[in-house]
Amino acid sequence: MASASTAASLRLLRRPLGLAPLRPGRRLLCVASPTALATSGDSSSSPAPMAQSAVVDVNPPRGTRDFPPEEMRLRSWLFDNFREVSRSMAFEEVDFPVLESEALFIRKAGEEITQQLYNFEDKGGRRVVLRPEITPSLARLVIKQGKSVSLPLKWFTIGQCWRYERMTRGRRREHYQWNMDIFGMPKVRAEAELIQAIVLLFERLGITSSDVGIRLSSRKVLQAVLDMYSVPQHLFTQVCVIVDKLGKLSREEIEKELISTGLSSEAVQGIIEVLSLKSLDKLEEVLGSGVEAVADLKKLFSFAEQYGYADWICFDASVVRGLAYYTGIVFEAFDREGELRAICGGGRYDRLLSTFGTEDVPACGFGFGDAVIVELLKEKGLLPDLSRQIDDIVFPLDEELEGPASSVASSLRKKGRSVDLVEDKRLKWVFKHAERINASRLILVGKSEWERGMVRVKILSTREEFEVKAGELQ
Repeated sequence: MASASTAASLRLLRRPLGLAPLRPGRRLLCVASPTALATSGDSSSSPAPMAQSAVVDVNPPRGTRDFPPEEMRLRSWLFDNFREVSRSMAFEEVDFPVLESEALFIRKAGEEITQQLYNFEDKGGRRVVLRPEITPSLARLVIKQGKSVSLPLKWFTIGQCWRYERMTRGRRREHYQWNMDIFGMPKVRAEAELIQAIVLLFERLGITSSDVGIRLSSRKVLQAVLDMYSVPQHLFTQVCVIVDKLGKLSREEIEKELISTGLSSEAVQGIIEVLSLKSLDKLEEVLGSGVEAVADLKKLFSFAEQYGYADWICFDASVVRGLAYYTGIVFEAFDREGELRAICGGGRYDRLLSTFGTEDVPACGFGFGDAVIVELLKEKGLLPDLSRQIDDIVFPLDEELEGPASSVASSLRKKGRSVDLVEDKRLKWVFKHAERINASRLILVGKSEWERGMVRVKILSTREEFEVKAGELQ
């Protein structure tokens, strides 16, 4: 039998600590015991004097997020919608490690992304990176799978990405991204399918074509313009990276950067003028109907009519996307009020695999981040009510009924119900708790009822109350 002092100590240990929740910006004071500090180093040497406390910042690293329950419910809801749309389009889910080889993301294109890597050397001397985007990881897996999979591949993933960049509204240093990609489909049908997936997602979330539009163009438009001015092929990617800054930098700054690559003033003016076009008919007048870019875009607009999302899309020659590997049609979704950065973007990248030393496969895809869409939903008042909801609360009215209450809770959980088992509380607190978590029923395990094999059930929405045999509780 435990001594009185031992029992008293156990009672003290069982007491709640009573820590108040830390307000944003607060720091946690961690105090180490002198013994732990003295023995943490080399035991063969005398312990050096050490600080006995350390202040820990309880905020996550700048640009990252915690997900307390209410935020986690929102994230799960959004991810469920990503998955439902992907499932409806017959895509399969895949995943990859967040930590990848640095070589997968280093490209000599002057891309902004290569300056934003969280990269370092691991303990084995390998250069690694926290992935800044999904597509190279996807390409790596496609190469790894090789001939064991049949084309076309239709894959999606929801993964965390990291970029050390300047933070603005809807832009963080880590975010989650929904990617959908198709490998082995060379025709514009693939882009049409991907754009439908984006539109389906918007419609599921309550967003309309008056809220959001999708700009379309093609990298082949820019290639055709460069060909008109006999610009060397090796400058194509560099020019793409520069003109992607249209809207972020002034026209004068863009022209200056283009001239610095060796382009003539005439070529620079021609590029800027074509990229200012907002009409596919005007583009056809400039480039001619025989240009592949025009034919691809006209086909995609035709598909849009057939799919029923023509009112969502518009031609905008300035869309080139900043990543070097795009080769054909490119697109991005934007809020029509112009308050937010691009909601999502993607395009065709038929020559990505060869940059990793293997045979190319036609491919296209998009990335859709979690941060901007949540900002848009907030602005439009479209965030759902995601209050916590529990089916049942089981509460023993006496301490000796804790065992029977455990049995009741276990039985209900095995039947698929969510059950909160509450002990050591007053009944008044239990009712308030039931209201906080939106419980449907309160199941009271009382002594007289249990002796008869019964429990008391209270339907909290109607206040209806009745007894049920414990074994028949559903």
